[in-house]
Amino acid sequence: MKKSKTNKLKIINDPIYGFISIPNSLIFDIIEHPYFQRLRRVTQMGLSNLVYPGANHTRFHHAIGCMHLMQKAVHVLRMKNVEISEEEANALYIAILLHDIGHGAYSHALEHSIVNEITHEEISLKFMKALNDEFEGRLSLAIQVFEGKHPRKFLYQLISSQLDIDRLDYLKRDSFFTGVAEGNISSDRLIAMMNVVDNELVIEQKGIYSVEKFVIARRLMYWQVYLHKTGLVAENLLVSILKRAKELATKGVELPSSRALNYFLYNPINKENFSSKTLQIFSELDDYDVLSAIKEWKNHEDFVLSTLATKIIDRSLLKIEIQEKPFTEEYIEKRRGKLRKLVELSEKELEYFVFSNKIKHQAYNTKKPIKIYTKKGKLKDIAKASDQLNLKALTKPVVKYYLCYPKKIK
Repeated sequence: MKKSKTNKLKIINDPIYGFISIPNSLIFDIIEHPYFQRLRRVTQMGLSNLVYPGANHTRFHHAIGCMHLMQKAVHVLRMKNVEISEEEANALYIAILLHDIGHGAYSHALEHSIVNEITHEEISLKFMKALNDEFEGRLSLAIQVFEGKHPRKFLYQLISSQLDIDRLDYLKRDSFFTGVAEGNISSDRLIAMMNVVDNELVIEQKGIYSVEKFVIARRLMYWQVYLHKTGLVAENLLVSILKRAKELATKGVELPSSRALNYFLYNPINKENFSSKTLQIFSELDDYDVLSAIKEWKNHEDFVLSTLATKIIDRSLLKIEIQEKPFTEEYIEKRRGKLRKLVELSEKELEYFVFSNKIKHQAYNTKKPIKIYTKKGKLKDIAKASDQLNLKALTKPVVKYYLCYPKKIK
């Protein structure tokens, strides 16, 4: 690789944490890479800005914030005599920086529509391996940590667990940009309470109340923000638009779109055929491709595609009902019947406008416990260590059912 003369000891001004320093020149070069720069054009919260107008922050913001918090975590653990070598620290910074690099346009929408049977985590790993080739093997340890194959378990737990660096950043960041104060956790306090016992990441007993607040904040953010009913409708509409576009493309219908989006619409993409060429084209696909295509599709001759596209662009969304029991087939059919009287659609096309599904969230999963390190030197699951009665209640998954249908069809 060419040696760059650029000053690599840069600082980034972040609205949450203030000045963030870049640890070294390798990480600077990774951030400068086109694969990573794409994250500036992928929103962190999809279409949540249709509910919370300030929620326009990107995956780039989040990844940089995670890297900053990881530097703090490494510093805290070293102060507590946890040995972390420079190589391990660097692997942690790279792994957390790249943990979301495989997210597609509008985050999860692509996974459920035009890219099938491959998750964003698997695409992240493909990006990391491609970067590792380019940077002559210098990401190998980071990949080992990211995959959970490193013998030191706590390194992986910092990347992925119920109290990982990823969650510490996105809850605080999403709370800030949406203005939903309930999600504003004390990430500094939680990191200050971290320790390692028997190769496991634990929280010291004096941090118990901060953990309680973290779990409750996560629950509130899910129901108030991530699973907000309007955001849910918008996300479903976006998935439906991409599915309809893919369906039309399969039939050979011409759809105006960018080169990158065109490739994913007109080619079946799955885990088996996700080649290095596919990865390169995926790296050119972002929110702007999808949004500009939807603007064009407003005027497409296909009624379903143009109607759904208009609803997203004009924020004239479907109506949604949410309840704790599944909707009966009779009730759903009644909604379909009303729509049939207004417009002529096939049964398959009707499903784009009237559909039911469920949402599920579990604030705390006892199978992957957050362990509290007591003053007596014992490890306890937070659900048992806490005197908060409602923390035990939060271990049960909450399931809700929703039904979407048009308010009216022109």
